[in-house]
Amino acid sequence: MAHDLAGVIHCHSTYSDGTGTVPEIAAAAQDAGLDYLLLTDHDTLAAADNGEEGWYGSTLLLAGFEVSPARQNHYLAFGLREAIDHRDLTPAEIVARVEAGGGFGFLAHPFSKGSERFKRGGSGMPWGDLDAQGYTGIELWSFVTDSAERVNSVRELLSFIARPGRFLDHPPQRNLDEWDRLCARRRCVGLGGVDAHQVGIRVAGRVPLRLMAYKRSFRYLRTHLLVPEPLTRDVEADRAAVFGALESGHAYIAVDTIAPARGFRFWAEGERELEMGDEAQGGEWTLRVQAPHSARLRLLRDGKEVATGEGLSLQHRAEGPGVYRVEAYRDAHGRERTWILSNPIYLR
Repeated sequence: MAHDLAGVIHCHSTYSDGTGTVPEIAAAAQDAGLDYLLLTDHDTLAAADNGEEGWYGSTLLLAGFEVSPARQNHYLAFGLREAIDHRDLTPAEIVARVEAGGGFGFLAHPFSKGSERFKRGGSGMPWGDLDAQGYTGIELWSFVTDSAERVNSVRELLSFIARPGRFLDHPPQRNLDEWDRLCARRRCVGLGGVDAHQVGIRVAGRVPLRLMAYKRSFRYLRTHLLVPEPLTRDVEADRAAVFGALESGHAYIAVDTIAPARGFRFWAEGERELEMGDEAQGGEWTLRVQAPHSARLRLLRDGKEVATGEGLSLQHRAEGPGVYRVEAYRDAHGRERTWILSNPIYLR
């Protein structure tokens, strides 16, 4: 049985435009109960260069970085020992440069379009070439970007800041539709990104005025990774396990404030067993879903529902090739909300 690691991806420290130091962020991650945190400062690996990666209590903190051209084509890169120079690079060239260095990456907030209500907030930071080759996956659901861009009034903005759990409900459908299109062509890992900055003002080593504190942001949108063995507290071995699970798509996205998601599983039984992110050619398969709490479960094939049910489990005999994934919903704060999004199993 795989071991389930709950963590946060996409976070900024004082090495770029966040207001928390690496130790402060690590302390917030511990308080939030995270197993791992992937730091992604803009265009720098200073946290790694300064020896700040490693275990902080029960949390493993590792550093990637966000390749950050002006206003577009941001890319979450992992597995490199130095940041890349992105000047004058096309989206495809950014991906190729990371890959050439032995790394892998995810398109950051690729569907960003800016706020329709608050035009001065910017025109968005989209990815310019979704059909570029070589990237591992996409930030399917961005806690900050996707939430902020659907704010339509000052009241909604204050609601998101004060009570994000009541504001957060579903990922944008356009994100899911585009992901389904990409997955039909090739494996494309979906992750949940927080994009945590802890907006505020840092004075004399403190942040007396802050919005969206790290600890609170870390409670919501998480990416769970399934690793074959428990982490060992050997940083390099654990880095390989975490990055291996992330790159292979052995992962699911969860809003753990709705209900603890640890223990969710989606797999296929046939000539062998397939986990989320796995791919197989031909054969007969039975798809199975197991949830740790009762939920409305949906099994989708190429973006279309093929089975649904209420409860702790669901099974379905695959009727042919397709990209199969699961969505789980639970009621919270007065309405149904997305609780879990699985990565797909690819039957070709």
